[in-house]
Amino acid sequence: MNLFAHQVFTAVERYPDASHTTLSNKNSQAYVVNADGSFVLDFDLVSRINEERAIKPNAQRSVSFNRSLETVDIVEAYTQKADGRKVPVAADQIKEQQEQASAEAPMFQDSRVKVVIFPDVAVGDRMVLRYQRHRTTAMFPGQFEDLYAPDFYENQQIHFTYDMPADMPLFADVRSFKAAEPTTANGRKIYRWDLQPTEKNRVEVGSVAYTDYGQRLAVSTFTDYKQFAQAYAARAQVEVTPAITQLARELTANLDSPRSKALVLSDWVRKNIRYVAVYVGNGGVVPHAAQAVLDNRYGDCKDHVALLEALLKAVAIESSPALINLGDAYLLPKVPTLGLLNHAITYVPTLDLYLDSTATPIAAGYLMIPELGKPVLLTQSGELARTPSHQLGKVDGTLHFKIDPSGAADFTNGTTVEGWATELNRFLFKSIMPADRDQLTQKVLSMYGQSGSGKIETDPLEGNAATFTSTVKGRTENLVNLPGPTGVPTLSSLAGGIGQNVFSLMAEQDRTQAFICTSGTIEEKARFDFPKQLNILAVPKAVTLNTGGFNYQTTYVKEGNSVLITRSYAFSNPDALCSPQDFVAMKPAIEGMVNDLKSQIIVQTL
Repeated sequence: MNLFAHQVFTAVERYPDASHTTLSNKNSQAYVVNADGSFVLDFDLVSRINEERAIKPNAQRSVSFNRSLETVDIVEAYTQKADGRKVPVAADQIKEQQEQASAEAPMFQDSRVKVVIFPDVAVGDRMVLRYQRHRTTAMFPGQFEDLYAPDFYENQQIHFTYDMPADMPLFADVRSFKAAEPTTANGRKIYRWDLQPTEKNRVEVGSVAYTDYGQRLAVSTFTDYKQFAQAYAARAQVEVTPAITQLARELTANLDSPRSKALVLSDWVRKNIRYVAVYVGNGGVVPHAAQAVLDNRYGDCKDHVALLEALLKAVAIESSPALINLGDAYLLPKVPTLGLLNHAITYVPTLDLYLDSTATPIAAGYLMIPELGKPVLLTQSGELARTPSHQLGKVDGTLHFKIDPSGAADFTNGTTVEGWATELNRFLFKSIMPADRDQLTQKVLSMYGQSGSGKIETDPLEGNAATFTSTVKGRTENLVNLPGPTGVPTLSSLAGGIGQNVFSLMAEQDRTQAFICTSGTIEEKARFDFPKQLNILAVPKAVTLNTGGFNYQTTYVKEGNSVLITRSYAFSNPDALCSPQDFVAMKPAIEGMVNDLKSQIIVQTL
């Protein structure tokens, strides 16, 4: 059974939410920044619970920080009851703990979170929080940057002030914030922006991040991205040790081309260095020494990049860290900040090749779907570039039903995957417990209203073959509802095929935001062998659709008492994103494909 899907990474659906409100004139973030880039932030928040459902997600606040670079002090925290009483947060209701992602990884013990748990919270109550963050060591010496985007709750107004040295200009890129005229006195310059109340559009399923189109405040002392890249590169130098050189040469000893060497080294890091998901920023911007990463066999993204850079350099292949957003953001602010550049991957300029050794389920040479068509900052050159929008993704499937007079059927479903999802399928099957694998078929059949079971066989789960085949053999007890006349669904796959891809496109009836749309090709053949006791009354008509970027064809052929179905699906788009206008052009094809996929073979007992 194929676990490949024309993968869609969806953003969480949210609406302007009146269940919780940040109150006007009660909320501010005030920075006092020093010439070396260190700062003090005074954070004040007063919010009100308007509905019961808002209590659980808002009755505690988490503040992440790096204790090597900063401290966080809770100045004041209490619940203010509707009758005016104050219920203070006790000392034991403020928990400091290691970030979950960095647990069991001593190199990352500085990544911390402080959790403030508000007591006795009920509808109508206000939660008051004031804390002070002291950044004692700047992320980038002599520089400051910040990014803010509001949540989807009701925000009446939030004030941001940045008290800067007068000779340290602050550049901004804002959307739906109102700027005040800066004031200058005593060698300091104070900037202020106020969040403007506005109606928020919910994030549509599969769409880009809210920061791509919604309210956003980005400020930075960096003049441009090249200067930002230089600052990162200065703190991310790598050393090639004798042990790293020996390993790199052993791994590439029988390889001739630079590309094959780069892929082997990236895959070795992917398979042998455990990824600890401490994002750029939270974990600082200075990678650990490449040798330390090799010795410990784990690291975050920038540590993966540092080790891979050292391994590549050991075999005379130069590479660069590439900063990217590991989410749904496809637009960067005009001013450089770390806020959206939260992940690091590797770029090999001579091969025009991007590698992400933290992507455990994806083989070297391919990227995760959220990394396609994204802007990246190449830190060695200071250039802004873009990852490829396309990569090979192909599925070939066969499905055979042998139906008996009762309407039950034995079936065989085989799928061969080629391209980026090949390694993903191997990874997923390796991750499934043997006992759960046998139940997987039962769960898939239940999605179609079928009851049955099956056994799954696969190609070897180790290795790096270019294709991966999985086959499920099983039985469904109720494929055909006899005596009829009745319709038999024209299934040509059970999971991860054309149907799953097409139906995922129906998540929204209309779109106002750009959304992720991944190109790919799927070919499917199905055969329904009916018993002699059944009469095939009708088969669907052939369908051909070639519009909106889709090339879709289905044929139905009756041979004796069998029906053969062939389906082909191809979607091609020059970018990784589609626009709302693209969606309008796609809808006729989507509707046509859905109608075909819902078609039926009509049969009746003789």
